[in-house]
Amino acid sequence: MGERCGRILRGAAVRDWAIAVGVTAVLLIAGLSATRPATGEDLFGYAWLVTGGLALAARRRAPVAVLIVTGVCAVGHQATGIEVPAVAFLFAVYAAVRAGHRVVTAVAGAAMLVSLPLAALALPPGLPVGEALARARDALEVAWLIAAGAAGEALRQAERRAEEAERTREETALRRADEERLHIARELHDSLTHQISIIKVQAEVAVHLASRRGEPVPEALSAIREASREATRELRATLETLRADGTATSPGLDQLPELVRRARMAGLDATLTIDGQRPDVPVAVGRTAYRIVQESLTNIARHASAATASVRVDYRPGILAIRVDDDGAAAPGRATAPGVGLLGMRERVAALGGLLRAEARDEGGFTVHAELPVGVA
Repeated sequence: MGERCGRILRGAAVRDWAIAVGVTAVLLIAGLSATRPATGEDLFGYAWLVTGGLALAARRRAPVAVLIVTGVCAVGHQATGIEVPAVAFLFAVYAAVRAGHRVVTAVAGAAMLVSLPLAALALPPGLPVGEALARARDALEVAWLIAAGAAGEALRQAERRAEEAERTREETALRRADEERLHIARELHDSLTHQISIIKVQAEVAVHLASRRGEPVPEALSAIREASREATRELRATLETLRADGTATSPGLDQLPELVRRARMAGLDATLTIDGQRPDVPVAVGRTAYRIVQESLTNIARHASAATASVRVDYRPGILAIRVDDDGAAAPGRATAPGVGLLGMRERVAALGGLLRAEARDEGGFTVHAELPVGVA
């Protein structure tokens, strides 16, 4: 997108310079073709012509300044006796009106209509007032001035309508996205909430019956109950996020101890170490850190055949570092096909401009190491 904008700006600059050079050439040809005796002031007159014409190259960046410069130059070459139409000034009027400077343009146009006859009276001495007015009218017709302003205003209105249409399209797209988000929320609610609720209820009933009989509650059953409760909470939070356009609360760094505790309940000897002073971590960074630890512990429990896992969180200047290690069966050099969870981690980290490394350790087991910039909003 940035490269495309750069090409558009360069193309506009080339067009502006082409117009400026073309107008300058036309003015010089018109001035040189005038059938009148040459005077010593011609060089000054041609300098006014060239300056006014080349000033049009900046008409997009500084339309008011170009309007003033071209007007002064038109009066200047008229005063030196070079009687050519004020073409550069008309282009400047068009550019200024297109940029929205209508009042300034009207004042400048009125000033030009007064100044040009006065400039025509300056040379030669004793020029009749009628002839001076005729020369000024030839240099700048009122109709030309009105036409240039009308053209600029018409294009400005067309651009405003195009911008309004673009905004309308964007609003429509956002509304459709909101509708799709609500549809996803409803589908998630219908397809998942009921099944997870059944799992949670069955686990709680089994725990209750075991307690009534005086039997020890299996750790796996307790882990299922806790996992179903957490799944219900997270699903509810996800639905609220989808319905609230991403403004609802989400799990973050404060929930890491509970995440590690649940991993221990599932039979994994997991530890959590936090080093450094915690800065003001953006919500997106905290959420991504939580998901990285959650996915890593889930993968360890499912695939790693590991007995222990360590989670380390380091708060460094400008960086939040997360490292999850296990003592599973992974070995260096063994190819590991990236699953959906690992791909999701990489996408989350890349979206924040961070770095992620997931690979087998030399001493055995697997490591996931992520560095997230805490300056990302």
